[in-house]
Amino acid sequence: MDENISTNPFADDRLREECGIFGIWGKPDAAAFVVLGLHALQHRGQEAAGVVATDGEQFYLERQEGLVGDKFSVGGPVPKLKGRNAIGHVRYSTTGGTLNRNIQPFFADVANGGIAVAHNGNLTNAIALRKQLVSKGSIFYSTSDTECIVHLIATSKYDKIVDRLVDALKQIEGAYSLVCLTRKKLIGVRDPLGVRPLVIGKLEDAYVLASETCALDIIGADYVRDVKPGEVVVISDEGEKLESYQPFPPQRQRFCIFEHIYFARPDSIIDGLGVYDVRKSIGSELAREAPVEADMVVPVPDSGVPGAIGYAEASKIPFELGIIRNHYVGRTFIEPTDHIRNLGVRLKHNANRDRIKGKRVVLVDDSIVRGTTSKKIIKMVRDAGAAEVHFRIASPPMTDPCFYGVDTPEKKNLLAANYTVAEMCRFIGADSLHFISINGLYRALRQSRRDGANTRFCDACLTGDYPTALTDRDSTVENAQLSLLAV
Repeated sequence: MDENISTNPFADDRLREECGIFGIWGKPDAAAFVVLGLHALQHRGQEAAGVVATDGEQFYLERQEGLVGDKFSVGGPVPKLKGRNAIGHVRYSTTGGTLNRNIQPFFADVANGGIAVAHNGNLTNAIALRKQLVSKGSIFYSTSDTECIVHLIATSKYDKIVDRLVDALKQIEGAYSLVCLTRKKLIGVRDPLGVRPLVIGKLEDAYVLASETCALDIIGADYVRDVKPGEVVVISDEGEKLESYQPFPPQRQRFCIFEHIYFARPDSIIDGLGVYDVRKSIGSELAREAPVEADMVVPVPDSGVPGAIGYAEASKIPFELGIIRNHYVGRTFIEPTDHIRNLGVRLKHNANRDRIKGKRVVLVDDSIVRGTTSKKIIKMVRDAGAAEVHFRIASPPMTDPCFYGVDTPEKKNLLAANYTVAEMCRFIGADSLHFISINGLYRALRQSRRDGANTRFCDACLTGDYPTALTDRDSTVENAQLSLLAV
């Protein structure tokens, strides 16, 4: 078995969401509220952040690489972002890479005024669209798939901005939640399958759009409801402040199942379910499916904590913090020399040696991607004196890449796509390894089992059941991807 799946010791062996979005309409110093909302959504993207505000006449834009708290802190650019209306974005790059020009929101002057667009998700026909647009004279500034949406809006033959946006969206495939800002409107959209989340909140007379409810909580806004799949909501100062449109034919919802497993913050309500409670339920199901005699249940922090609590409660095995996480290690903390490379995962996690020495330990984590981090954590726990290490995973084996806004490796680099559970167990060095079953996962999500014909979740990374066309992957356009996007 190839043990060099990842050669970079600082390449997180984790899934990464592409971004989080936030918008507010009708609040003085709107940009300051957006910055707070983005701070709550920082877990969805840590590479860059941007804010666009408008006072009804002018637009004000600030985009920075780095964390929200570092770049938009006291003395930063917020006072220059004037107006009662604003949107923002935090990103982790999937399509397009980490170039400064890919930082969102994107802004463009189009017929009848300017528009700023922030996007959570990924378009599966972006390369094909880009080629078409370039052949017609469009000039692209970034390498991000989101810019395709801006160009489609700009080239639309419709007059009203909402009609232009809908016209653009009818030409794209994939997953998207959008917040868009014009001088007179804040617009929120979810794709017809509702793959990516978007919620509506209210703060006094102001309306808020956000990827998760935790971003409403930080500014004291009340949760109103989710934006429905395929719904366009338009917020303005004219007439009804919030108008709703359904321009797409109704389809069966396919909400991203990994929002519940990993991406969303545990204190959010996603798709009508409390994330923390769902993750505890997954742990409980996992304990029933894969019991083991042990002395303690230990989470792999931080994402494994709720599942480990559920496993401990269901199994009656004590819950312990057997691994302590260092929250202050950045992605480029130090050069990966051979000596530092040997330290491996210890820069981010350290075993609680006094607690686990001589004990039979059940480690609970949310997923296994490449398996390299799991291997290092198990070795660290063994080196600390654990008598046995049993690994329990709060998701089914990840066998397929995601094309909808989650940065997953190619199939050849996904451990579960290439090896049996027994082989994976040997690779990571555990005494036993069990994943929750797909039906166990669905039971935790309040469904009796997975019914492929009727499931309301996108679980393509677990089943290979992709709910949309994958034009860029399946066509010859895919062969142009490196030259087109790897700028």
